[in-house]
Amino acid sequence: MAGQLSSSMLLAVPLAPLAGSAIAGLLGTKFFGNVVGRKVSHTATILGVLVALIISVQTLMAVLDGAPVFNEDIYTWMMVGDLKLAVGFQIDTLSAMMMCVVTSVSLMVHIYTIGYMAEDEGYNRFFSYISLFTFSMLMLVMSNNFLQLFFGWEAVGLVSYLLIGFWYTRPTAIFANMKAFLVNRVGDFGFILGIGLLLAASGSMQYTEVFAKADALSQMTVPGIGWPLLTAACICLFIGAMGKSAQFPLHVWLPDSMEGPTPISALIHAATMVTAGIFMVSRMSPLFELSDGALSFIIVIGSITALFMGFLGIIQNDIKRVVAYSTLSQLGYMTVALGVSAYSVAVFHLMTHAFFKALLFLGAGSVIIGMHHDQDMRNMGGLRKYMPITWITSLLGSLALIGTPLFSGFYSKDSIIEAVHASNLPGAGFANFAVLAGVFVTAFYSFRMYFLVFHGESRWNKPQPHSHGHDSDAHNEEDAHDAHDDHHHHGLQPGDKPHESPWVVTLPLVLLAIPSVIIGYLAIGPMLHGDFFKGVITVNPSHPAMAELNEMFHGPMAMAIHGLQTAPFWLALAGVVAAYYCYMVNPRVPAWFYAKFTFLHTLLDNKYYMDKFNQAVFAGGARAIGGGLWKVGDRGLIDGLLVNGSARLVGWFSTVVRHLQTGYIYHYAFLMIVGVLASLMYFFPFWRG
Repeated sequence: MAGQLSSSMLLAVPLAPLAGSAIAGLLGTKFFGNVVGRKVSHTATILGVLVALIISVQTLMAVLDGAPVFNEDIYTWMMVGDLKLAVGFQIDTLSAMMMCVVTSVSLMVHIYTIGYMAEDEGYNRFFSYISLFTFSMLMLVMSNNFLQLFFGWEAVGLVSYLLIGFWYTRPTAIFANMKAFLVNRVGDFGFILGIGLLLAASGSMQYTEVFAKADALSQMTVPGIGWPLLTAACICLFIGAMGKSAQFPLHVWLPDSMEGPTPISALIHAATMVTAGIFMVSRMSPLFELSDGALSFIIVIGSITALFMGFLGIIQNDIKRVVAYSTLSQLGYMTVALGVSAYSVAVFHLMTHAFFKALLFLGAGSVIIGMHHDQDMRNMGGLRKYMPITWITSLLGSLALIGTPLFSGFYSKDSIIEAVHASNLPGAGFANFAVLAGVFVTAFYSFRMYFLVFHGESRWNKPQPHSHGHDSDAHNEEDAHDAHDDHHHHGLQPGDKPHESPWVVTLPLVLLAIPSVIIGYLAIGPMLHGDFFKGVITVNPSHPAMAELNEMFHGPMAMAIHGLQTAPFWLALAGVVAAYYCYMVNPRVPAWFYAKFTFLHTLLDNKYYMDKFNQAVFAGGARAIGGGLWKVGDRGLIDGLLVNGSARLVGWFSTVVRHLQTGYIYHYAFLMIVGVLASLMYFFPFWRG
């Protein structure tokens, strides 16, 4: 593959996980009578993802070695006039890098799942789902046209629905997966509108053909409205990204999706599905760069998400929900980078974040295993000496998350902050404040979690007032877990102690910790300041963020040394120190804040009342409209007038007509004579002369 990319080899990348999914999902479940066992199911799916990873790495190496960009249709679905609908691949540095990220994290999750789901009855079904998800995500990132992009977009949404509701006997899981499905439909409606606008204006679904007409599209307006067509299309596309990448106000589904097993939290909600929107906007950079209005919209949405979702992480007590809100905040950082035209920085943070956030999710899962499926951090403490591998890898992941110099998160996160500072687009001022304040918030909630879980006194065998029922410091949904008779949330029994997880769980932690530390140092030069994305990502010369970043960069080591003197480092350090003081030295401080600022805690505990607003306005409005249509349209018009009304009319007519059926011959003879007379008068009107 050194010289030229092969369509057959590329086709094997998505098809290998699909084959593994079919083996586990069909032969390993009741559908075909459990033909194969657990070992065959996890072996087939792991081999499928491993094959995809090997080919993806080879593809990336070939692209970096100068292989020409692969852009071919593999299969033509149909021709509609001049419009070609096909399945095809566009392989360049952006898609090749995404292929490597998706397959590598997916492989770690597959291995991890062997240990995490060992006691679950749906073992084979789970492996089938995660491999099917990997196939869907690969089809999305490898696509060369909007049709295939939309197919992958919807497929990952469907599989995430199945995975979030994997434990389908739990009401909270069913509510969470339905919520995710419906919220994503809102974003997808905007997404398909954007695709439709571009198709109507350009007459094509192929990326290259649409991009070639970008300048002409920028001069068009939406018929009948007069809005700039490209701005409208880009905002609609980004609304799709708001759903998939959980941006405010379409973020509400992601925290609840923690109802699914922990491995899917790492796969879907850290490394792959939620980054689909970031990838899509980066791929569409030739279009977005021609609309400052769309970019400003992106900046504002990303800034709100980065800052205000981070605040919610401070009060969470469920270990997975803390990491979930961290994901929301970091997705906001990526979105802000997109808005200031630093697409390569957004993708760079996407890559580094994928590794350390997957590490943190899997580390949280390891803690949950060690705590016998207790997820409440208030029942933990002192786990460092019981779970040394989980402890050290979680520490490395947390240091990467808060942007510690030399760690991968430092290079990508600081680059975002610098790019925002250098931007001249409307909204960049608020974004600059949001990303800087978010540094302190991120450090505080990350190390709050770290200290509560791994340090301090051991609290797992002590009676806790919050262990059952509701508590003022806990979110209702979090404590509701205890209300269900579910073996996934029973916790340690008296006399039990936490334990380190098996090697199939700790090995992925170690393997993910390595790139979490070094990948930023190694990749920042070529990805941000080299030719890695040359010809793939387009930046308008009037947007200066990347140009200024290039001027300030003097190597990764110099950047790390300089980072020790900058505001983000001191804000992060302040967040760590504050968390240590509040939860290790003087735990009365958080209690004082809760008592003093009850209104603020209530606001955060209710997640800014977004769920209640959605329930009252959107769900309530939908119910009101549905109820009105049912009462007026269904019961009143269809059942009442058309169905029952016609029946009553026939009944009335029959009642009248049956009086004519007397049974007397002379009555019938009289009617016949009257009928003949009426016919003669009608056809032969003799009275007219």
